[in-house]
Amino acid sequence: MAKRLFFQKDLVEAGCDEAGRGCLAGPVVAAAVILPPRFNKKLVNDSKALTAEQREEAAFIVKKKAIAWAVGVVDHIEIDKINILKASIRAMHIAVEQLTTTPQLLVIDGNYFIRYPGIPYKCVVGAML
Repeated sequence: MAKRLFFQKDLVEAGCDEAGRGCLAGPVVAAAVILPPRFNKKLVNDSKALTAEQREEAAFIVKKKAIAWAVGVVDHIEIDKINILKASIRAMHIAVEQLTTTPQLLVIDGNYFIRYPGIPYKCVVGAML
């Protein structure tokens, strides 16, 4: 089943997802992206399902076409202090903080999130597929 690109067509939405949560060592990285209304998501998919070349192409397309995008990183030292789930959410918060456009809704790929101040959110398992 194909996922919708937008959940509330009248709101500026930012999609948030993390990578690196399954690693035994290293940082957790999250991105927040606001895509334009008519964005063609054909190539943009779950990064684990793409080849390295496809990931590079998708990153190029997103960076070129997005209204705003940002990346947040939490290192292994903080992960050890607060746990991987909280570190993943912290990385998403860092990414949202850096967006040049403030979203009206955060669409979180997952089933749990800690509210970012002033922005409502919706958790959707598999949202970025």
